[in-house]
Amino acid sequence: MKNYKEQLKNITTFIFDYDGVMTQGDVLVDANGVPLRSSNVKDGYAIQLAVRLGYNVAIITGGYSVSIEKRMMMLGVKDVFVRSANKVDVLKKYMETNSLEPEQIVYMGDDIPDYPVMKMVGLPVCPADASSEIKDISLYISHFNGGKGAVRDIIEQVLKAQNKWMTDFCCYIW
Repeated sequence: MKNYKEQLKNITTFIFDYDGVMTQGDVLVDANGVPLRSSNVKDGYAIQLAVRLGYNVAIITGGYSVSIEKRMMMLGVKDVFVRSANKVDVLKKYMETNSLEPEQIVYMGDDIPDYPVMKMVGLPVCPADASSEIKDISLYISHFNGGKGAVRDIIEQVLKAQNKWMTDFCCYIW
């Protein structure tokens, strides 16, 4: 595995899959057929902090539920791409719209649909419980599972590398 730490200083953009990254991957369905997901509050803190610090944060997921959009809206994430059958096209357009180069982007995915987009970014990373194919192309594998702090882990590492972690600004609750 290549040393990813040098690349942390170039990151301006965090892109995440949702199910299996922001959640544990288990999707319960209520009596009305609505999928229910749980998310990690520490991941949420890190996401909203990254947004407040001016990083681009986006979600590209094949899944859909109103809860995904509402959760991300509560955290300040404006770029939420749901029902993304072709994540490559979504990423290309996002990069073009935001004038991004691959080395500015960290993408965290956990399963096969993330494989092609992870090959397009400078820093592909994954949770500890990602599929073996995703682990094989990841430059960093978090010690945390999806939905259990993996998102916080990579955001915290980037902010620390850029001297933006534990500043006075970080300690205010918004």
